[in-house]
Amino acid sequence: MIHSSSFIDPSALIADDVSIGPFCHIGKNVVIESGSVIASHVVMNDNITCKANVKIFSYVNLGNHLAHISIGENTHIREFSLLGTDSQNDKAVTVEHDNFIMAYVRLSNGVTLEPHCVVTNSVTMLEGVTCKEKVIVGGLSTIEENCTIGTGVMIGGASYITKNMPPFTLVEGNYAEVKGLNLVGMRRHFENRNDIKAIKEAYKAIYRYGIDKKEARKRSQESQSLYVKEFCDFIVDYA
Repeated sequence: MIHSSSFIDPSALIADDVSIGPFCHIGKNVVIESGSVIASHVVMNDNITCKANVKIFSYVNLGNHLAHISIGENTHIREFSLLGTDSQNDKAVTVEHDNFIMAYVRLSNGVTLEPHCVVTNSVTMLEGVTCKEKVIVGGLSTIEENCTIGTGVMIGGASYITKNMPPFTLVEGNYAEVKGLNLVGMRRHFENRNDIKAIKEAYKAIYRYGIDKKEARKRSQESQSLYVKEFCDFIVDYA
């Protein structure tokens, strides 16, 4: 159902079962796939793709007519969020499937969210930020441009991130630093508890006297755990 007060550009491709509420603007070359729900007062500028079962809540603003914005399946975007609205910036925004973006979030152009991330209220991610899978970002945090946040990182509220953060870590502060491992997150998502033990051992060795890239490279080569390899390779490549 499309509310009569909403504007839909003739070039937009909208599945038959999509719901669009009142006072929305759907621009050129917008694609909204089956099962999606667009609430009231949503602005979707040109060149936006919403995959199936996306939910976009009221007063969200997407795009700037230049960049392509891609929203993956089963993603929710809550009220007053801004994605890819930077003026005169043509860098794409990619939000992969099963992400949850809460209210008042700003994702600048060039941001990528991999699957199963949770971005809580009033978070800002500047140009070129990449969040790997299962990242949780606490409210009121800011991530500076071109930072990469590793898989399974949990960022505490009101943190200011200025550098890359290794997978499976707890991060907080202003300026933010690694405070330890995200053990709760690993217990939720890892099937093999031996992987947790192996990451703990690697973390202690690498961070014993600061960041030891030589130790990280050695453990990556020797470990049989894919998660340890991911952790250590991130240290070598990004830290």
